[in-house]
Amino acid sequence: MFDPKDLYRLADDAPELTDPVLLYHFDGFVDAGGAGRLALGHLLAELEHRVVATFDVDRLLDYRSRRPIMTFDTDRWVECETPELAVHVANDATGTPFLLMSGPEPDREWELFTRAVAELVERLRVSKIVTMHGIPMAVPHTRPLGITMHASRPELINSQTSAFGRVQVPGSAAALLELRLGAQGRDAVGYAVHVPHYLSQAEYPTAAVTALEAVTRGTGLVFPMEGLHDAAHRTTAEIEEQIQASSELSTAISGLEQQYDAFAGGSERENLMAETTPMPTGDELAAQFERFLAERDDE
Repeated sequence: MFDPKDLYRLADDAPELTDPVLLYHFDGFVDAGGAGRLALGHLLAELEHRVVATFDVDRLLDYRSRRPIMTFDTDRWVECETPELAVHVANDATGTPFLLMSGPEPDREWELFTRAVAELVERLRVSKIVTMHGIPMAVPHTRPLGITMHASRPELINSQTSAFGRVQVPGSAAALLELRLGAQGRDAVGYAVHVPHYLSQAEYPTAAVTALEAVTRGTGLVFPMEGLHDAAHRTTAEIEEQIQASSELSTAISGLEQQYDAFAGGSERENLMAETTPMPTGDELAAQFERFLAERDDE
């Protein structure tokens, strides 16, 4: 039997915390609009933090499937961007300490990894683990973004009505953590932000704003949001500029708005994804937005 302690190193000066929340997101799984990545990246950029635990990425990652960037200068190698999977401690805007775990999703040893995280959760006295990411949906960016919540106990999400029934989907390390730690009696919550399908491949800060606002409602943590709101406003302005310049896009967005409003106003519909109204595909819309954004980058 392998020892989970072999997978991580806890800092000698790890803090003694009282029931902190652990926010986590791993790069590599579905994250439409970069919702989870942008959210945790924003917190790490805005808040003072320090590392309290690191994982052995040499054991957990397949370097050949996602090769680290190395820098060659004239006649020698000078740098390698070694990936890091770590737990950080930070204080929110009110001074409340919490933990953030981020980095690449492990490629291997998922079960051992979940046991390692469970040990850290016990050692750091974590009260609740919370993850967030984006999923593509046939919704317009002109309407409030929805969220599918899931948790180890129904009470944690106030019995929210889900747009999904029983489905089987490819697994993720984040979902496995929620499943395994929930089975141990731990409180675990996840927020899947509904991102417009035509923006799923782009960075969409509005999705990160929605995710962090959901975390605040669910945990009481308060975050500095001004920079993220500014980024969201800029992105929305760029999207509107593209739409106004294209009658095809304007028509497509109007169709999505009508579909969304019809769904929101009609309880007889079971699932927005099941609508049969002819609509442009996400790929078709995304291709136009990608061309627009590429043109802006070239300016």
